[in-house]
Amino acid sequence: MLTATSQFWLHLRYLLEMIRFSHTLFALPFALLAAVLAWTATDSAGHTTVFQWQTFIGIVLAMVGARSAAMAFNRLVDRQIDAQNPRTANRHLPQGVLSISSVAFFICGSLVIYFSAMLIFLPNWLPLAVSVPVLAVLLGYSYAKRFTAFVHFWLGLALMLAPICAWLAIRGDEVMMHPADLIPALILGAAVLVWVAGFDIIYACQDYAFDRQAKLKSIPVLMGVSGALRLAAALHALMLVLLILLPFAHLWGAPQMGLGAIYGVGVLAIAGLLAYEHWLVRPGDLSRVNQAFFNVNVVVSMGLLIVATIDAVW
Repeated sequence: MLTATSQFWLHLRYLLEMIRFSHTLFALPFALLAAVLAWTATDSAGHTTVFQWQTFIGIVLAMVGARSAAMAFNRLVDRQIDAQNPRTANRHLPQGVLSISSVAFFICGSLVIYFSAMLIFLPNWLPLAVSVPVLAVLLGYSYAKRFTAFVHFWLGLALMLAPICAWLAIRGDEVMMHPADLIPALILGAAVLVWVAGFDIIYACQDYAFDRQAKLKSIPVLMGVSGALRLAAALHALMLVLLILLPFAHLWGAPQMGLGAIYGVGVLAIAGLLAYEHWLVRPGDLSRVNQAFFNVNVVVSMGLLIVATIDAVW
C-alpha cells in the first residue's frame, strides 16, 4: 500500500507527465533570451536596464504557471478526442489515471502561480494589464482545431507572447515612452511564431488520417502531408530570416543589442539543425517525427539562448 505522501508524489508525477513539463524548454529559453536582451540592450546614451532577481523569478514563475495551466486545460478539453485517437488514447485522462477534478484543481493552482507572478512586476503594471488577454490566447488554442486549419499559427502566437511579455516585464516604462523599444521582442516573437507553427505542422502530420475522419482542422488536412511539410520548411526559413534581422533592430529606433559573431554562428548552426529536422521527416515516412520534434527543437531553443547570452553579456 502506498502511503499518503507516496500517493501525493505519484499523483504529482502523473500531472507533470500529462502536461509534459519538460517541454517547458521549448518556450522558456525564448522568454529568458528576451530578458537577457532587455537587460543588456543599450539606449542612445549607452544606458542599460538594471538586472533584478525578483523580475527574473517572476518571468520564470509566469512562464511555468501559464504553460502548465494551458497544457492541462488542453488535455481536459481534448480528453474525448484523445480517447478516440490511437496515438493519444493512452494519455492520463482517457485512461482514467487522472480525474477531471484533479486536473481542474491543478489548472487553478497553476493560474494562482501565474497571476501571483504578475504582482512581482509591480509597480510596472503592463504585465498585469495584459495577463488576461494573454491567458485567453493560451486557453483559446485548445478549441482552435475545431474551427480553423491555422491552429498551428495559434499555438505559435501563444508561444510568441513569451518573449514579448518578458520584455514588457523588464522594459515596460521604456516601451510606454518609446514604442520602438519593443521591436526586438516583436522580431524575436515573430521568429518563435513561425518556428512553433512549422514544427507543430510537422507533428500534426501524424494525425492526418484521424483528423480527416474526426473532421478536425489542420494544415495537413487542408494541404495534404507533402504540402504541409513544404509549408513547414518555408516557415523555418522565415524564422532564420527573422533571427538574422534581430541584431539590426536598432535601425528602426530600438535599443542597441550586443549580438555579433557568436550569435551569427549560432544562427548558422540552427539553420543546420532545422535542415536536419526536415531531412528526418518525409511524406512517406513519419516514423522519426518525435525525434525531429523533441530532440532537435530543444537544442534549437536552448542553443540560441546560450549563444545569444554569451554574445550579449561578454
